[in-house]
Amino acid sequence: MKLRSAVKGVMLLTVSSLLIAAVALVGMFAFAYYNSSGGRDWTAPMETLSETLVQSEEGYSFYGESLLEPDSWMMLINDEGRVVWSYQKPYDVPGQYSISDVASFTRWYLNDYPVHCWVREDGLLVRGSPKGSIWKYDITMQTSVLMQMPLWFLGFFLLALGGVLGLSYFAVRRWFRRSQQMRDAARSNWINGVSHDIRTPLSVVMGYAAQLEAAPSLPPEKKRQAAAIRVQSEVIRDLVNDLNLTMRLDSEMEALRKETLCPEAFLRQTAADFLNGGMAEGFPFEIDLPETPLPQIEADPFLLRRAVNNLLTNCVRHNAPGCAIRLGANAQRKQLLLWVEGGDAGKTVQEQSPRTPEPDGGAAHGTGLRLVAQIAAAHGGKAMFYGGTPYRAELCLPLKE
Repeated sequence: MKLRSAVKGVMLLTVSSLLIAAVALVGMFAFAYYNSSGGRDWTAPMETLSETLVQSEEGYSFYGESLLEPDSWMMLINDEGRVVWSYQKPYDVPGQYSISDVASFTRWYLNDYPVHCWVREDGLLVRGSPKGSIWKYDITMQTSVLMQMPLWFLGFFLLALGGVLGLSYFAVRRWFRRSQQMRDAARSNWINGVSHDIRTPLSVVMGYAAQLEAAPSLPPEKKRQAAAIRVQSEVIRDLVNDLNLTMRLDSEMEALRKETLCPEAFLRQTAADFLNGGMAEGFPFEIDLPETPLPQIEADPFLLRRAVNNLLTNCVRHNAPGCAIRLGANAQRKQLLLWVEGGDAGKTVQEQSPRTPEPDGGAAHGTGLRLVAQIAAAHGGKAMFYGGTPYRAELCLPLKE
């Protein structure tokens, strides 16, 4: 769920960034098109104006007044450099030009008037625009540099886009972490409050049930009922403890206190505590360990004992008295395999057909099994749960390097 929300946020910002980039590119192309011959023409082409200037025996006739911008002017310079025809020519524009004058104003300005030129058979046609109306600048560059410009622009665009996406990712990540912390804190406070409110009345129920169970004056049937109340109260107590612990593991609030553990000694101690607790009364119990010593592991003994106890308790609660419970371990490659089985006492593992392990979602059938999967994951391993008879649960934990 966390990963899905983060991916959605990053995808949203990515699409937004790409949309902004696309709009910017379209706007640039639209601007270039609108201000070029493909869009609106602010000035008529010189070739068109040249066609409207007709020479006859009587002189020149001009029919292109409507094509000119306001305050624009024109003139025709013959091969000798003399102005032979003009239209609205300003007074500060000379009537005679040398070759150097022509070479200068065809590239730049003529007395600060931006001009455009067109070569005709009878001379050079010049069109002038008002001062300050057109910006002209001579730009020259090598062809190799010109060919590199698209790559440079593309590189800068991708760099800017990557920067936007990177900042967006970190912003979403920070926002998501803060939101997740607030949700975790609210959930933690709620669970802690409910757990605290449950423990007090539950302790009273367990205490009175234990007194009634031990009262000599009560008939056996009433004692069995009191024992049932006590046992179910202990189930509720364990459920509350598991709920608190699974919440802390989900929120990464439970720091692992790892120690170097010898698997044989750990399992024997765990089995002794389980048997001394009276939970396995009426259930044949076996522990299966290999003859060769098992490799050591780095684990939190409290959490790992909690996981194994949950599996053993699960076998007791979901099997009738008389069913065998087996606890064992063996080393496989670079992992230590701890397993718990509970089922028909008359059958062995070898007599069972191969079974497919349930996915991790199989641990969601109960808070205890979900906690087992979380503890295994916190140690860098995984939990596998096998259905059928006998029921089998496995903890795969990495060996100590």
